[in-house]
Amino acid sequence: MQNRNMEPRFARIAATIGDPTRARMLGALLDGSSRPAGEIARAAGITPATASGHLAKLVAEGLVSVRVQGRHRYYSVSGGDVAHALEALCVVADRAAPPDQWQRESHRPLKHARTCYRHLAGELGVQLFRSLVTRGRLVGSDDGYDLTPTGRAWLEEIGVACDPAARGGRYAYGCLDWSERRSHLAGRLATALLDHFLARRWLLRTPQSRALTVTPQGRRRLSALLD
Repeated sequence: MQNRNMEPRFARIAATIGDPTRARMLGALLDGSSRPAGEIARAAGITPATASGHLAKLVAEGLVSVRVQGRHRYYSVSGGDVAHALEALCVVADRAAPPDQWQRESHRPLKHARTCYRHLAGELGVQLFRSLVTRGRLVGSDDGYDLTPTGRAWLEEIGVACDPAARGGRYAYGCLDWSERRSHLAGRLATALLDHFLARRWLLRTPQSRALTVTPQGRRRLSALLD
């Protein structure tokens, strides 16, 4: 009985995501940004008036959050769990993609390094996650990882403040990567690390894309973090 009661809600969410226009809008927000309706409309290739109705639907279903700042309204994916689900859907959808998709010039930057909500994904994200586990800085499973004393010392060494005891969101867990089909790190720790890499310009955002560019300094610094 409980499962049958859940079906209508699941169907509404699936239908909301499945609309091609709303899917493009969610894709534009999957980098974790907060954007005004006009910018989202341009990314989705629709008029602001059309975007307004779609955004209202996404907000109503809890997929997108809205923040009012003065006369402006900013929209973002409503949380890591939503982003996690969208990334997993990308993995499922790509089962029918051409085998050479990720070798194409247009896809290579995304495959190497990109944002997935507010954490690092792609080859670089998977390598970083693997390094944190193999070097004993994180212990656990994809459902949840704990920071070890070695990991805590490492965070202090590189200047990242992310206390596991602090409240608010899951600390560290695995998120199945769209292009690599293995997990990259998600959670508050992943967000703190990506913010750190961006602040020090080891990574640079690419306009109108989820792709990230590794700078020469970042290549040197990040190589020390990877196996």
